[in-house]
Amino acid sequence: MPVIVDYDAGNVRSVQRACQHVGMEATISQNPEEILAADRLIFPGVGSAVSAVDTLKSRGLDEAIRAFYESGRPLLGICLGLQILLEHTEEGDKPCLGLVEGACERFNFKQSWLKVPHIGWNELTIVNPHPMLKNISSGDEFYFVHSYYARPRHRENILGTTDYGERVFCSVVGKDNLFATQFHLEKSGKLGLRLLANFVDWSPS
Repeated sequence: MPVIVDYDAGNVRSVQRACQHVGMEATISQNPEEILAADRLIFPGVGSAVSAVDTLKSRGLDEAIRAFYESGRPLLGICLGLQILLEHTEEGDKPCLGLVEGACERFNFKQSWLKVPHIGWNELTIVNPHPMLKNISSGDEFYFVHSYYARPRHRENILGTTDYGERVFCSVVGKDNLFATQFHLEKSGKLGLRLLANFVDWSPS
């Protein structure tokens, strides 16, 4: 059974509804044992990385997510979920889960018209192929809401990028059985649902 991790970081119900739309009956759980028993794991999130990481640790969910990843089963991160999968975030100078080498930094622009957070539809550029990107093309648009962006240490972990003003940032990360997007699949219409449907079929080698 697919499980959506609930750590008080919002939007789990909308993610669950999007899963149902593509025929994936996912449960929502705060229980480490249920997370470890899942056949697929979805790790979404919005809001503060500082409080999110503290909540994960206090409930033992951080170790459950690490153990799930090490099992080789498919793991999908969304928005804040992507950021927390890295080693560190500039937000609160906070250590994160460390499943992907790299860190998150805050947008810092010289041009005053470039707003933070970055909100709205923007294009994806695919830079490395991946089974999860089946029937997704460079130029396809997805919905973003974020003030921080991922900087993976290794190029091979950068699957897609997005251009926001002065910054081309990593918007899709992949490593082994982990796939994560900075944009919200559940808010990205048909293309977001297409990625969720790809997750249903994805079998990492």
